[in-house]
Amino acid sequence: MDHTEAFLLDQIPIRLRTVIPATLKTAYLAAAVLIEEEPILRVSSARDNRGRIIQWAVDLGFQRACESGDWPFEHRWRPFTQPTGRYLEIRPSHSVLTISQVADPVQQPRDVRFRANKRLDTQPWLRGMPKPEGDDDPSGIPHIILAHGYQALNFAHLGIPNAVHERGYIHRTPNLLLMPHEVKAEGPPPEDTDIDAVMSMKEEIDKWRRDNDG
Repeated sequence: MDHTEAFLLDQIPIRLRTVIPATLKTAYLAAAVLIEEEPILRVSSARDNRGRIIQWAVDLGFQRACESGDWPFEHRWRPFTQPTGRYLEIRPSHSVLTISQVADPVQQPRDVRFRANKRLDTQPWLRGMPKPEGDDDPSGIPHIILAHGYQALNFAHLGIPNAVHERGYIHRTPNLLLMPHEVKAEGPPPEDTDIDAVMSMKEEIDKWRRDNDG
């Protein structure tokens, strides 16, 4: 296990990953029921945008998971770089997580500006380098993407994006939909060297937050 994988496991441990499949399945089902029951959503133009209904249902599902404590993370709605709406940002202790629908599980979501910025924010930490001075964006910490299937729910992965968009992820979990419903053990612990690297990175992130009022 390298330090990137260990960091992702630290931020979203196995017991919290089990929330993901149930939340996604419930959201996809709710979207399907809403579409079936509402004639406006069954016209051809609406069916072409079915993914939007799914994404709204998924956002609501994870917002509620955070509010209920099933996912013990803070969350907030952030504006896109272009003022066209907002996206849900979830805040594990030393990272930010966003949720995206993707057609291909090995590819990053569409390369819009806010994701590009977050992707670049991630890289110095994963190289073991301190955060560059002068960046006053409190979200400038490692970025995690929860990617899930587009029209059909056939996969869900947590991943830390590569700085080069076309290269996908530095680390990506197996398909979380295949996780058992109950997890009785976390599995073998990370190597001591991985734990040391993660703790060092978290200390650097805490220092950067203090210095940048983050």
